Amino acid sequence: MSRKIPDRKPASRQFWYVGGLLFAATAWFAFTVPDHPGAFSFDAFLTLPLEMPLIGLALLIARGRSARILAGLVTFLVFVVLFLKLADIGTQAAFQRPFNPYLDVRMLTDGWNLLSGSIGTGAALAAILVVLSALICSVFLFRRAIAWMTSAEGRARHILLIAFASPLLVGAFGFALGQSRIDVRMPGYLVERLALVAHSVEDLKAFETELTQTDEPASSRSLFSAITGQDVVLIFVESYGRSAIEDPRYTPVTAPRLEAIETQLASAGLASASAWVGSPTVGGLSWLAHGTLLSGLWVDSQARYDRLIRSEKPSLNRLFAQAGWKSVAVMPAITTAWPEAAYFGYDQILAAADLGYRGQPFNWVTMPDQYTLSAFEQLVRDRPVNEREPVMAEIALISSHAPWTPVASLVEWPSVGDGSIFDAQASSGEPPSVVWADPESVRRHYIQTIDYSLETLGSYMARFGKQTIFVILGDHQPASIVTGADAPRSVPMHIVSADRGLIDRFQAAGFVAGMTPKPATREWPMDEMRGVLMYLFTMVR
Repeated sequence: MSRKIPDRKPASRQFWYVGGLLFAATAWFAFTVPDHPGAFSFDAFLTLPLEMPLIGLALLIARGRSARILAGLVTFLVFVVLFLKLADIGTQAAFQRPFNPYLDVRMLTDGWNLLSGSIGTGAALAAILVVLSALICSVFLFRRAIAWMTSAEGRARHILLIAFASPLLVGAFGFALGQSRIDVRMPGYLVERLALVAHSVEDLKAFETELTQTDEPASSRSLFSAITGQDVVLIFVESYGRSAIEDPRYTPVTAPRLEAIETQLASAGLASASAWVGSPTVGGLSWLAHGTLLSGLWVDSQARYDRLIRSEKPSLNRLFAQAGWKSVAVMPAITTAWPEAAYFGYDQILAAADLGYRGQPFNWVTMPDQYTLSAFEQLVRDRPVNEREPVMAEIALISSHAPWTPVASLVEWPSVGDGSIFDAQASSGEPPSVVWADPESVRRHYIQTIDYSLETLGSYMARFGKQTIFVILGDHQPASIVTGADAPRSVPMHIVSADRGLIDRFQAAGFVAGMTPKPATREWPMDEMRGVLMYLFTMVR
């Protein structure tokens, strides 16, 4: 005797409403989540994006092949919008600008280097795998939610249609009364992103034209005639921004430090002048600032930088070399091949491996600033300038690079040796995971590393500053976690020399005496500063 098997409902039937809820919640979140970390608030999510119910209705009405195509397009749209917004949050937090799909893909490698250097390679890889897994699962679940929702039949389908149509009716009624919380954002958001990409394409075309223009004199040998026989040491200090000097949280540290440096310099027979310079970047991408100052062109994107280093535009380094200086690069952060160096025209490159450091690294920072400067003196300036050709050196100091732990401290210069004296310092302090768990701890460590870099520079210039002109400036402001969201993009710039006439010329141009620029002190865009240096270094006395 056979037994009748009872009818069973399709497994997906119980998920009709669950699919509708998952679709609505995901689309609502993607369309309402702010694209700036400073815009998050409870009120930001109290808006119903019109696109969500309209897309829901379209999915329920469509049938057959068109329904499957529409489901794929909707999934793509929702997650493209979500990706762009999350990318916006990241770039706004780090660089204070929106994400640019056309320009920022090249930054993935740099982002990995920063993340792995801050929290460790294993932790960084785990974090990326978690994010990618969550994204893949979310896409799969959202696509399944659409399939469950659109498979609804009969009364359930009518309920879902009413559920998506009701907000439109309520919104229309509220709009008539001036109280609607329904908004249409995504078309404008996507159009703005496309416009940003289109603008970037046009911007690169304009940059191509700039690269063909020249403002250099016919004879490079006539350049820098006012500083003949002196070394020129150009030093970029990592993350040394205007906030380090003017922010009330940091002034108690930097103000006395800069005053102490002035005293040191005066005792050594050196004078200084300072001003503000507007950087093309913030939070990172230091090489954009380097390229801007040295080329005299505004290099505010990786695409512009890539085009610059393929051009014939002579760098400031190359002009010094043509005028009789030995052009040197001291780059302790360069640990791999550096083909971009060919553009700058260095006669000698001292990357991390060339500096002879035998101590332990300070997390991402390969060596402390004091060692970098000590190695430069031993490897490049081991003889007085009257016994060799003058040097034009570009030095990048990195002790104040994130993650800002551990914090180095100054030792006696004769004790620097091969750097092993810094091993105890390199293993001290809190790990990045602890420091970055608390924003106040991040800020405290940041300003401590800036203080160390400034202290090191003051001691270095007082000790090794004879017949030398120092040009010291920050590359960019640190990230907004340190400065706040509305901080300016400018950085301090200092000129230090025993040549009082030279310092007077800088003051006449708008610099102020000493190591502390005032709020009203003149600010130059960084691309203009190359011309200022060329002019003031070439003026007839």
